[in-house]
Amino acid sequence: MARQDSWPGMVDLIERVVGEDDLLPSVVTGVRSTVREVAVLPTADIAGHTRALLAAATRALAARRGPTEAELSFVEELGSTRARQGVPIEAVLGAIHVAERAIWSRARDAAASSGIEAQVLLDARELYDDWAQAVRSRLITAHRAADTGRQTGDRDLVVLRRLLEGGSAATLAAAEAGLPAGGGLWVLVARPDDSALEQSLRDQGPVLIAHLDGLLVGVFTRAPGVRAARRPGGGSAGPAGLAGPAEPEELGTVRRLALSALTAAESTGRTGVVHVADVAVLAAVADRADLTAMLTDRHRPARTELGAHAEAVAAAVRAWLESGRDVSVAAERLFVHPNTVRNRVQRFAALTGIDPADPFGAMNAWWLCRAWLASDDDQQR
Repeated sequence: MARQDSWPGMVDLIERVVGEDDLLPSVVTGVRSTVREVAVLPTADIAGHTRALLAAATRALAARRGPTEAELSFVEELGSTRARQGVPIEAVLGAIHVAERAIWSRARDAAASSGIEAQVLLDARELYDDWAQAVRSRLITAHRAADTGRQTGDRDLVVLRRLLEGGSAATLAAAEAGLPAGGGLWVLVARPDDSALEQSLRDQGPVLIAHLDGLLVGVFTRAPGVRAARRPGGGSAGPAGLAGPAEPEELGTVRRLALSALTAAESTGRTGVVHVADVAVLAAVADRADLTAMLTDRHRPARTELGAHAEAVAAAVRAWLESGRDVSVAAERLFVHPNTVRNRVQRFAALTGIDPADPFGAMNAWWLCRAWLASDDDQQR
């Protein structure tokens, strides 16, 4: 094992790596771009569980111990939650692997420049692997237990899963659910906590609805509409993404398009049913986490230069573009003077080199500012 006087330096290094401002956003982006089944979950959900696991692992390394019962209880809850959301255990483990790879890649680079001996880094990794093995074992057990209970008690969910697999299995599932094999089917995706929306959808049969992968997913024989739905406490029902019509064999792809429509609707404050064709550009942006990461990385120096003003500048540029480049409307929306909006747009253009007056530049500017603001929200959570 590592010498006693070498370990504090190793612990400090890991704490610095885990505490880097861009680590969590980078991990979340990596998970969303590489693990499809987890990418459908809200960013705050992924970020919250990732942050908790990183903190637990860091505490274990510092104390040179395995996981505590409190940590394992959290892991059990995570496994049960992901099972209830319909996320396969392989996807859960894949998401954890993305975080592990990011941490140890950075730790390896930092150790070389900090004078940490290779043997000390190896000792730390072995200790972490022991901790992680116990965590994975408890996670798998909890997930399997919850998944077994969920699948045996929810026929609609089982049929919906088969329907969204596509191919011949989808055709058989459609027949079992009483959905026509011809004429086209529609897939709707919404957040699961909108009871007013769910009730409105169930009243529009024939329909197959279930909670799947942390979302409310429905398959319809005709395009549903919920614009008149109201929440129990007042206010309109939230947005829902819609795609279709398509044959049963194509519903897996259609579901992904519906999810993209939902994300696009949420980013622009739309309500009611939003078909993916109506937000095609926004859906494409929301679906490409890999390009978002490259865009933000390319303009990282500009954001660094803006410092504490980055959020205000991004909000001004986005409001200006979403207001049809009307400075007065954007200023009213932000409660600032029109000249403030002009100055912030000019500052953004000067630092990024993006011309928001150009059609393609406007799209890149909106995309970049949206990513900056989303990153700020994640860090605040």
